[in-house]
Amino acid sequence: MNIRSITLIIALPLAAVLTMSAVADVSHATHHSSAPTAKLVEVVRNVTQPFTDVNAVATVGYKPLFGCVSGPDHGAMGVHYINLSLVGDGQIDAAHPEAIIYEPTKNGMQLVGVEYIVDAATWLAHNPAPPMLEGQAFQLVGSPNRYGLPAFFELHVWAWRDNPNGAFVDWNNKVSCEGR
Repeated sequence: MNIRSITLIIALPLAAVLTMSAVADVSHATHHSSAPTAKLVEVVRNVTQPFTDVNAVATVGYKPLFGCVSGPDHGAMGVHYINLSLVGDGQIDAAHPEAIIYEPTKNGMQLVGVEYIVDAATWLAHNPAPPMLEGQAFQLVGSPNRYGLPAFFELHVWAWRDNPNGAFVDWNNKVSCEGR
């Protein structure tokens, strides 16, 4: 045997072990990073189950505001039923979303997700960093904005309607405001 053959015999099994180890690390990292996503979506489904009937949200302080919100170039968010006392409390609680979101359809309002909202100035006065919930970072919506509100942090969770761009992306291409 020559040196090249011996090197190849040693290198091939070593390369296979290293490749399998790298694949296992990627698989573990992917599995680990998706755990918070699944958990927050599940939490939202559990706490919003009673709101599959749009009439139930009014009994706990939610009111429709801003009409049906459609995207700047695609998709929509839907109609936000907002609990203003939750928005103004400066807190984030997975069990109490500030907004419950519905899509208007020919069969009535269909629950599609929620939005967690907190005033940016209030949050930052008491916290060193922007909010996170179950590993998901909130987005900052600066002022001025289309809603006429001061700057706020928000996080959408599409728990009842699949979003091809992800469960936490603001705009959902599968939600429409045309169903009224």
